[in-house]
Amino acid sequence: MNSLLSLSCLWSPSLSLLPLFFLLFNSLCTFIFMDIRPNWHGGDIISFIILSHQPLYGIGRSVCQLFAREGARIIAVDIQEEANMETLKSLAQGNHCAMTADISNVASVNEIFTKLKERFNAVPTVIVNSAGITRDNILLRATEEDFNEVIAINLKGTYVVTQAAVKMMLSEKVEHGSIVNISSIVGKGGNIGQCNYAASKAGVIGLTKSASKELSRFNIRVNAILPGFISTPMTDAVPEKVLQKMLKFIPMQRFGQPEEVAETCLFLATKRSAYITGACLEVSGGLNI
Repeated sequence: MNSLLSLSCLWSPSLSLLPLFFLLFNSLCTFIFMDIRPNWHGGDIISFIILSHQPLYGIGRSVCQLFAREGARIIAVDIQEEANMETLKSLAQGNHCAMTADISNVASVNEIFTKLKERFNAVPTVIVNSAGITRDNILLRATEEDFNEVIAINLKGTYVVTQAAVKMMLSEKVEHGSIVNISSIVGKGGNIGQCNYAASKAGVIGLTKSASKELSRFNIRVNAILPGFISTPMTDAVPEKVLQKMLKFIPMQRFGQPEEVAETCLFLATKRSAYITGACLEVSGGLNI
């Protein structure tokens, strides 16, 4: 992942006071949760998936930990096996395991779902797509390779996982389904130096709204979350002076916590949000860029 700080030298202060921190604070992970609880859709076995090509931390790990505390069984899916194991060690006790996959590859994703069904004799009913990478640069210096890679993971990956999950849900005739896609506030308002990232996350919003219209008749809901500035271990590298400037743009005058995004995921995964679909919930402290 490219450092956002290295990009700051390309900007003039007159262009923007908003460095490219949004993408740092989005989740970069993949998990599957399974549980039997009355809160879940239909009170049945569910699975919860987040996908990534980066180490599992921040929002993704917080979501994983929250679902584990709720009694969910987790399969962590990441391109890096070591990151998977670190995530598993941080979870509450349970029958958890890890898998590796390339979410931009249809065959790789299909294999994960096949293994899931074989191992647990169950199909996913709750999906959370949280994959995200960045290749930041201003438009005039960005490369086609960087653009294609960001779109492949952030947008195509979300599409591929959603499609595979829905096919399995329908083949098994699940009674309820919920898909939560992690987009970004940047996907709504854009950001200097992030044309590729903003386009990918805006695409996730469009995918969410379109899929919600197609899948509602099957009782499968599709919603998105748009995080703003969320504190993660990566913010430790950001100078305090820069962080203070960022706070001026947030009406609540603080950064969000990964746990606050995780709680929103939990809400959208359960029957507490049973009449919500096609929505894009901003978890941004009022930030509107």
